[in-house]
Amino acid sequence: MSSSPMPSRSAIYSHLGTIPGSPLLRSSTIVYVPAPFFGGIGRGRRRSRRSISVRSVASDREVKDPVAEGVHLWSLALVASDDPTKNIVESDGVASALNSSAYNASTIASSIKYHAEFTPSFSPELFELPKAYFATAESVRDALIINWNATYEYYEKMNVKQAYYLSMEFLQEPDAALGNGGLGRLASCFLDSLATLNYPAWGYGLRYRYGLFKQNITKDGQEEVAENWLEMGNPWEIVRNDVSYPVKFYGKVVIGSDGKKHWIGGENIKAVAYDVPIPGYKTKSTINLRLWSTKVPSEDFDLAAFNAGHHAKASEAHQNAEKICYILYPGDESMEGKILRLKQQYTLCSASLQDIIASFERRSGNSVNWKEFPTKVAVQMNDTHPTLCIPELMRILIDVKGLTWNEAWKITQRTMAYTNHTVLPEALEKWSLELMQKLLPRHVEIIEMIDEELINFIILENGTEDLVLLEKKLKDMRILDNVDFPESVQKLFYKPMEETPKETSEETLKVTPQGTSKEFPKKTLKETPKTIPIKPKQAPLGKPLEPSGVLLDEKAEFEEVEPEEEDSEGEEPSFWKSDPKLPKMVRMANLCIVGGHGVNGVAEIHSEIVKQDVFNSFYKLWPEKFQNKTNGVTPRRWIRFCNPELSSILTRWIGTDDWVLNTEKLEELRKFADNEDLHLEWRAAKKSNKMKVVSLIRQRTGYIVSPDSMFDIQVKRIHEYKRQLLNILGIVYRYKKMKEMTAEDRISSFVPRVCIFGGKAFATYVQAKRIVKFITDVGATINNDPDIGDLLKVVFVPDYNVSVAEMLIPASELSQHISTAGMEASGTSNMKFAMNGCILIGTLDGANVEIREEVGEDNFFLFGARAHEIADLRTERAEGKFVPDPRFEEVKKFVCSGVFGPGDYDELMGSLEGNEGFGRADYFLVGKDFPSYLECQEKVDEAYQDQKRWTKMSILNTAGSYKFSSDRTIHEYAKDIWDIKPVVLP
Repeated sequence: MSSSPMPSRSAIYSHLGTIPGSPLLRSSTIVYVPAPFFGGIGRGRRRSRRSISVRSVASDREVKDPVAEGVHLWSLALVASDDPTKNIVESDGVASALNSSAYNASTIASSIKYHAEFTPSFSPELFELPKAYFATAESVRDALIINWNATYEYYEKMNVKQAYYLSMEFLQEPDAALGNGGLGRLASCFLDSLATLNYPAWGYGLRYRYGLFKQNITKDGQEEVAENWLEMGNPWEIVRNDVSYPVKFYGKVVIGSDGKKHWIGGENIKAVAYDVPIPGYKTKSTINLRLWSTKVPSEDFDLAAFNAGHHAKASEAHQNAEKICYILYPGDESMEGKILRLKQQYTLCSASLQDIIASFERRSGNSVNWKEFPTKVAVQMNDTHPTLCIPELMRILIDVKGLTWNEAWKITQRTMAYTNHTVLPEALEKWSLELMQKLLPRHVEIIEMIDEELINFIILENGTEDLVLLEKKLKDMRILDNVDFPESVQKLFYKPMEETPKETSEETLKVTPQGTSKEFPKKTLKETPKTIPIKPKQAPLGKPLEPSGVLLDEKAEFEEVEPEEEDSEGEEPSFWKSDPKLPKMVRMANLCIVGGHGVNGVAEIHSEIVKQDVFNSFYKLWPEKFQNKTNGVTPRRWIRFCNPELSSILTRWIGTDDWVLNTEKLEELRKFADNEDLHLEWRAAKKSNKMKVVSLIRQRTGYIVSPDSMFDIQVKRIHEYKRQLLNILGIVYRYKKMKEMTAEDRISSFVPRVCIFGGKAFATYVQAKRIVKFITDVGATINNDPDIGDLLKVVFVPDYNVSVAEMLIPASELSQHISTAGMEASGTSNMKFAMNGCILIGTLDGANVEIREEVGEDNFFLFGARAHEIADLRTERAEGKFVPDPRFEEVKKFVCSGVFGPGDYDELMGSLEGNEGFGRADYFLVGKDFPSYLECQEKVDEAYQDQKRWTKMSILNTAGSYKFSSDRTIHEYAKDIWDIKPVVLP
């Protein structure tokens, strides 16, 4: 991320809901502050006489709303003169501007001057760009607040069902360091679509002071430094000091005189709300992103300790509270890091649910009916980070609101839904049960209860005739991992020495599968020599208690099977007993599935893997819970704003700009795919965008690249499964072949390429950081090789973020989405690249599958193993049967020859060697796919040499990308999961 605390070219737009050409009510004015200026802000102030420039993407549209008209005129005031203070007139300030029935340049300029003078963040002597930006932002925010408040008040009045989107990540911006990768960018796209489509919804997240980290690239590779996006303030947020909630950690659970359980003692903090308005496009709807910041009251500062010289001790409570929101994803190698991460997750869940419940009670007035809660509230857990919403809602409903367990469980299940974003085992969160017991003792009690009921429910569904199958189901589906099973369940798996038939016809219990609903199975009592006592503390998973108050007939007499003696013939299985050598864990994804009514994947192939592999046992039990919601991105930002040249072409050839809201209209480009005039315009727009990237690369890295080369881009989080290593090894092979040729042969054999990488490796992910170092070493060698010149360049753009993406994506010609098949849930950058006329090279993984279907097989470069082949290929490797391609062996040997400097690549290359072992055996199948990848790249070169063919492929990619709008995705969530409907402000 940028070193600057000030915004880059997406400044205002990024804070106004990630809306390209943010409408600011009904306008689409973008305030653009030149990026070069911001490079010096964070490193000491320097004077600049450059004025703010403003671009409007709605100047051709009639704006009738007076507030929107005023926002649009803000742009006119700012470009009226090279001197941003010229022609500013005295007035009564912002109130005069907002109360005016029709705005003009003078009132807008007056509002800006008002904020420069009376809402100052800078000294009064100079009106330089930082001060001008803040004053302008605050002026725009004033106008924005009108519809923001109107939307809030209308939701309160209508009391409609509202969706609440909980995510640990939102925007990834230089000026809003609230995210890391696709998860946060997806969330911001969803908020844009929710507002634009007039759905009643809010987002909830955390306000990270230092974000993830700012990435520097040095001779040693990636270096992480703290973000500084809040050092100069954030003009778009509004702190709500009157909206705060208590959040508790540690302590103990006691039973009070009222018979209820109470969580007392421990560490108490306060979560304070910071709100950011999210306006829709061509609508008045302006929804809210509420971010929580953590602190403690001033009385928790130990003044006596401070005066005694114990300064650290005096401020310990404040530091413990504030550090919860310091960093996104703090390192969790240490116990302190694990505690901090769990505190973050619980803070998000607890504060957000308390806020949601307060809203529900307020809107209900004097007649609060908790049964109506799921008809007014839908909570979407974006990945497993907000899983604690499930036990937290149960805790509040039972301990605070006085509901019974069964009532609370029904409400919780009907309210919660879960989006799965990964099939990687390490990303399916597990938390230490011991840690959670210390930090959240009441929640562990609730989770244990849910787990016990789940066990009983699984037994009810599957019966006990096939104990091998039952064992598998219990292993797969339990919420608690490596935790002793209840005694009654353990006894099922003892083998008695002999069976003695009973003489009596006493009614005993045998649980058998029922042909009835999977959610509400009926109990049966049958005679059997094998008696099984199953007595849950509550009804399993929402099943109502029988009128007698018991689930199973406790009046029946049960004969329990006694454990066998050690010298018996039976063997005691071990799976139901914990292994003291292994930690006891809580499986968060399992809890999400059990505690909610909906589970969705984010691409068709991903959702199938979720159903058929990762959570197959759950799918067989509750097939109605599982569905697919293929991701999408907002075309307002990812075409209209970031690629104005292409936007103009689309509007001109389609005949309308309705495609911004109805991306289906992009399909109309297909009929012009062979039109030579369109081809000329298309290539000119691409060349213009490439020129901008040439400047960006020179500014960020010092490398000079040719805009006439193919721009080949892979930008995403650095991870082994995303296979940046495959990409760079392919480049190394290309370089080696070039070096072996004469100059003439090189020119005739290869298309000139600029290979661009971008992305961050997590700070403690050593192998990913080795990949970054390797890429930069290869670039340093190739880029300085006079024999190669412009035929091949390798560039790693440091501190990749959304603002960088807004420049790279419009300029891209080939984009690499080359993850090991079956390991990428969806991806969203692939959609953005396709929208901008970039051709993809990739595996059949994630959303690549659907993109290829929509754009056409001939317009997608496909290679690699298929998802259903991966398991067998890994088995083949483990058995020593894999025979590597000679080209793969050649390139590895070349890397280890020292041609790329003195760097130690043994560990990196070692991961591709051997047949088994952690960090070995090429788990991500780089070697297997390497020959297919090289052959596919040859096809890329061949196609690029025919520019007419390439341009047609590019046009058809944009035309076929219409499906991947986040508007489509949000419509599906609203209809199929949240059951909410649009609410249009009058």
